[in-house]
Amino acid sequence: MGQILSAPITTKHSTEGKDERLMYGASSMQGWRISMEDAHTHILQYKETGAAFFAVFDGHGGANVAKYSSEKLFENVLDSDDFKEGQIENALRKGFFKIDSDLREDPFFKNETSGCTAIVALLTKDNELYVSNAGDSRAIICTQGLAIALSEDHKPGNPKETERITNAGGHVEFGRVNGNLALSRALGDFEFKGAKHLPAEEQAVTADPDITVHKLTPKDEFMVLACDGIWDCLSNQQVATFVRKHVTEGVPLKEICERLMDSCLAKETGSGGIGCDNMTVEIVAFLNGQSSESWYEKIKSTEPVPKANVPLPSNPSSQGDEPTNKKQRGMQSESRQYSVNELQNAPDLTASLVDEEPKGEVKGGGA
Repeated sequence: MGQILSAPITTKHSTEGKDERLMYGASSMQGWRISMEDAHTHILQYKETGAAFFAVFDGHGGANVAKYSSEKLFENVLDSDDFKEGQIENALRKGFFKIDSDLREDPFFKNETSGCTAIVALLTKDNELYVSNAGDSRAIICTQGLAIALSEDHKPGNPKETERITNAGGHVEFGRVNGNLALSRALGDFEFKGAKHLPAEEQAVTADPDITVHKLTPKDEFMVLACDGIWDCLSNQQVATFVRKHVTEGVPLKEICERLMDSCLAKETGSGGIGCDNMTVEIVAFLNGQSSESWYEKIKSTEPVPKANVPLPSNPSSQGDEPTNKKQRGMQSESRQYSVNELQNAPDLTASLVDEEPKGEVKGGGA
């Protein structure tokens, strides 16, 4: 689980902001790790595009790639010709790959060995939400209390990922690429991208993101982006329920982020690494033209759909075989993981959602 401290660093770095369309809170905490390797981005409106851009980057092997990505990826995407021409999925995909190519060409990163995940939420001025993901950070949207998955984790043991890794000359051992890296898509990590006869999207570890597209509806309340330091401890629905509960109590979003991280922090380091990671959370509220006060009041007065009523654990980092177990991430016990295609196809969530495990609607992605 990496090197850890004798006591966690619980200092929070938090921020918040809002405009007429969105309100957000964000926070990060080093926790038990010896250094902070996460980074994040939050932009309410970018220049004249009117687009909002939120992202979380979970670094490993160092913080350099995560920090660089948080400073450059939004420019790669939002300043691109593809974005200006409305080719947003192309802009996102090329933006991810440009991070890698620019890192390779920058002398400062000549011997760089670190990498990072990337979970990005881009909201256009027309309220089209594009979520692009490489790695195992995650995004969800809360719709009338129900957590909807906006991304899928990229783990080496997933059949599609294993096939690509093997075709590139690698192997999966102990659930890791070449017995080392516990995720199969990332920015950086160039030691796993050395098959010169293959394009970038076919490397053992690729920056190629999956992309999910969702048109916001009045029932969409907020979204959460977070690194696996959160998702290792709580299921999608538990996070949505935690956030919504605190919203109904009138707690500011950045403080909800802080409380969520504190709830996931391990009390000691014997939990197999769960609750011992760096943690970063962004909560983005969809105001839909309301004041922030009206948004809080609307959620308080709206009953969640029945399937959203799940209990919250008192100590998420020590749940044993509950959803905190890393082998079960994404497979909730009290509540299954709903995907965005079900949201789009089931306007009455209380009547139409079914109980089989979904296969989230994701577009693209090489592999």
